[in-house]
Amino acid sequence: MLKTMLYNEISVKECPLVKKGKVRDIYKAGDNLILVATDRISAFDYILPNPIPFKGVILTQISNFWFDFVRDIIPNHIISTDVHSFPQAMHTFKNMLQGRSILVKKASVFPIECVVRGYLAGSGYKEYKKNNSVCGIKLPPGMDNGSKLPEPIFTPATKAEEGHDENITAKQAADIIGQDNLAYLQDVSIQIYSKAQKYALTKGIIIADTKFEFGVIDDKIILIDEVLTPDSSRFWPVEHYTVGNNPVSFDKQFVRDYLELIDWDKNPPVPKLPVNIIRKTAEKYLEAYTWLTGKKDLSLPEEFF
Repeated sequence: MLKTMLYNEISVKECPLVKKGKVRDIYKAGDNLILVATDRISAFDYILPNPIPFKGVILTQISNFWFDFVRDIIPNHIISTDVHSFPQAMHTFKNMLQGRSILVKKASVFPIECVVRGYLAGSGYKEYKKNNSVCGIKLPPGMDNGSKLPEPIFTPATKAEEGHDENITAKQAADIIGQDNLAYLQDVSIQIYSKAQKYALTKGIIIADTKFEFGVIDDKIILIDEVLTPDSSRFWPVEHYTVGNNPVSFDKQFVRDYLELIDWDKNPPVPKLPVNIIRKTAEKYLEAYTWLTGKKDLSLPEEFF
């Protein structure tokens, strides 16, 4: 069983913190980077006061599983997942970093999100209701929330440091990164999604949609960031899937539902989460890991709650 501690921001002169995102902290490690998945959770564009214990570990392990699974399609940025191979200065914090961090190559990142949709949901469904299309791609009439698309579609988006990413057309994406790059990213994104979706179905999970990030190292395009986690994808249990409804998902839906229930106005102060919501959310993330990987080597330590 993986033993780890709750994560707190690290202060090490040799490996300074260079970026603090909603969920990830990024540390410089010479010419490379250390990505740390924290237990922070965001909803409605705010980081909530309560972390979800072990969330960062679970998401990192899911992502590492997929990085290896699609290695035959495209290389990735991972150098090592073993804390002992990190710079010596970080070894003091190995119990905190273990399982939730990876040492990666530093890439030049494409400034778009590569979104693939296999089902109509979220912003895609909202856009479809207005004009029967998503990101300029015309779709058949009469589709409903949760409808399976005739084939997966590539719907790029801009990256937003704050707030929501914005859906854009393929032409707009090509204007940003170039037509040749876009054509390659579209092809490889759909390849990754299709392989993962086929596998996930054998484990009782529908991957409704997902987003990928890519970068360039030595003139080669690689897969970076995270891959096919409940934070970057919609995972639906096959057994609960029905068209026209929002299926129960393997993510922070318990958090969103609770915040809607208490009638929060989506402005500060951000409310705290009760223990039962924190636990249910953590259990859902863990369930996704267990279903997808078939492993039972992770558990939720009681002292975290």
